[in-house]
Amino acid sequence: MTHDVTHHIPEPMLADYAAGRLGHAFSVATAAHVSLCDECRARLAAHEAAGGAVLETLPPEPVSDELMARVMARLDDPAAAPPEPPRPSGIYPGPVMAALGGRPPRWRSMGAGIRQAMLHAGPDGSLRLLYIPPGRAVPDHGHKGRELTLVLQGAFHDETGRFGVGDVEYADESLEHTPVADEGAPCICLAATDAPLRFRGLIPRALQPIFRI
Repeated sequence: MTHDVTHHIPEPMLADYAAGRLGHAFSVATAAHVSLCDECRARLAAHEAAGGAVLETLPPEPVSDELMARVMARLDDPAAAPPEPPRPSGIYPGPVMAALGGRPPRWRSMGAGIRQAMLHAGPDGSLRLLYIPPGRAVPDHGHKGRELTLVLQGAFHDETGRFGVGDVEYADESLEHTPVADEGAPCICLAATDAPLRFRGLIPRALQPIFRI
C-alpha cells in the first residue's frame, strides 16, 4: 500500500541504507517508509543500481575451491533459505512487524495517555512505537543526535509542519520542537534515535532513564 507522502527520507540517509551503513533502528524505519512511499522506493532503486554499477567496475577477487564448494552447498541446502519476512498487518508495515516479532505491540504507559512499545535498544540506537492521543503534545525537546519519525496512523504537527501517514520527520541537534497529535485518530509513530533526547522539563528529564528516551 502506498500513501500520499510529502515528507521523505533525506538523500544521505537513503544512500547509507542502500550501502548497508545504517544501524538497525534507522534501517527498520527507512525500510518501513520505503514500503509506503513510491518516490523513496524509486530513489532507493537508483542508489542500489548505482552501487551495483560500481561493483561491476572492481577487479574480481580469486576464491579457493573449498570456499566455492561451501557456498554452493549452502545455496543447495533448503534449511539455509531465509525465512519469509512478516507481512504487513493493519497499520504496521512488514519491517515493523518483523521488529515486533510478528506480534502486536506491548504498550507501556508514559503518562498523560501517551504510550510506547520499545522494539530495539542498543549501542547503535533505539527504535520504538509511540501512541499519542488526539490533541496531546509530546514534551518540548531537542536532540543530542538524529531522530527519524514515521507516522503509521493519524498525524502530528510541530514547528516545522504537518506529518501524516507515510511521512517522516528527520531531526538533528538543530531542531527543538513540540510535536502535537492532530484531532481524530490517535497518532501512532515509529521513532528511531541514535542518542537521547534533550528535554527542558524536569519531569521528562527524570523519566528518561526509565523509558530509555
